[in-house]
Amino acid sequence: MAIRSIGPWALAGLMINSVIASGIFGVPGELLRLLGSMSPWAFLLGALASAPIVACYVEVAAQFSASGGPYLYCRSTFGRLAGIAAGWFTVLTPLAAAAAQANLFVNYLATFDESLGRGAARAAVMCLLIGLVTGVNFSGAAGGKRLSGVLVVAKLLPLVALICAGLWLMPSAPGLAIAAPATSGAWFTAVLLGIYGYGGFEDVLAATGEVRRPGRSVAFALITSLVISTIVYVLLQWVSSRFLDPATVGRRSLAALAVVLFGARGAALISVAAMASTAGAISATVLAIPRLLAAMGQRGDLPPALARAGGVGGAPVVATAVTGAFVVVLAVFVSFSWALAVTAGSGLVVAAGVCGALLRLRALRPGAAALRIPGGVAIAVGALAVIVVLLWQLEFWQAAALAVPALIALLNWLLVRRAPAVA
Repeated sequence: MAIRSIGPWALAGLMINSVIASGIFGVPGELLRLLGSMSPWAFLLGALASAPIVACYVEVAAQFSASGGPYLYCRSTFGRLAGIAAGWFTVLTPLAAAAAQANLFVNYLATFDESLGRGAARAAVMCLLIGLVTGVNFSGAAGGKRLSGVLVVAKLLPLVALICAGLWLMPSAPGLAIAAPATSGAWFTAVLLGIYGYGGFEDVLAATGEVRRPGRSVAFALITSLVISTIVYVLLQWVSSRFLDPATVGRRSLAALAVVLFGARGAALISVAAMASTAGAISATVLAIPRLLAAMGQRGDLPPALARAGGVGGAPVVATAVTGAFVVVLAVFVSFSWALAVTAGSGLVVAAGVCGALLRLRALRPGAAALRIPGGVAIAVGALAVIVVLLWQLEFWQAAALAVPALIALLNWLLVRRAPAVA
């Protein structure tokens, strides 16, 4: 039996590691180009639009104490096929994201030594990084949460340093002059970017079976991660809008901000922060996804060997090894653009399933002694509307990438549908 070693703050740290990833190092520049000095509102409005989705996760997750996350929620409410589909969408999204994160880790590491960003050295660094994170997680969730805790601190400290330095120097900052108000199209695009910035928390719910008092801890972690992420995002964007010129800012906007605030050493500071950020996201993935694979194995939807536990902490060792191996293969051999395409819409599909699960669970378990979000039905409908708008905005190649997990899920279901299912 898995040891419940993850407390509420550790769970919140895992979620923050998944949410505040590499995107924050480039998105501020794009928002500046779209909205200029009004760009902090994009993250604030993005948080407000994400809040109904998070609220649905809070209510649904409170009714489950086992590992599995959205896979378990959808399987329990809509049946085996829906559960398997949610499982595969949940699996492939963070795995593809982790592969992209590993590539970005090497890109930032190469700012210190260019030879590490090319050829065999690049592949070796990615394998070493993923291997280290996987090895730590063989010891169980306790080791994984400690590593995640170290990385979330290493990630946030440089970002907080940027915020504090920017706020301190802000009275002397030039500010930005906006020649004309941003168009409605620019606002829409900016808010969409803001909403995407809050995704990733749902992956960590796969490890609920190792969370202490999950009914309370999961709700606390979901709300805390959203609040902390919002504060960091809005303040970073506000500082960026005061010190960076939207007409000249590049993709590595936080690196440019660090140079303005700290001089030449600022680029090194932000590179370290980016490396900690990407490593933290990979760490959260390698802790959570094996628990999802193990849950699917326990219920007969994947080979039972994936549920095999071992080690001091009762970690799913086979599933952990498989997760690490998949991330290595995707990082080294699969294109970066495909990895990003898969992550663009998969989380939205899973979120739609969870919002639908809230509506279904209220009908199936009207008297359940569970957390009820006030106005939950209206919130779920509103969240589904937000998700539909986001999915509608996907480019064709991003939408087409969603066919991969959908096809895998269908084939998986066809193989196991006649086999006995475990509740």
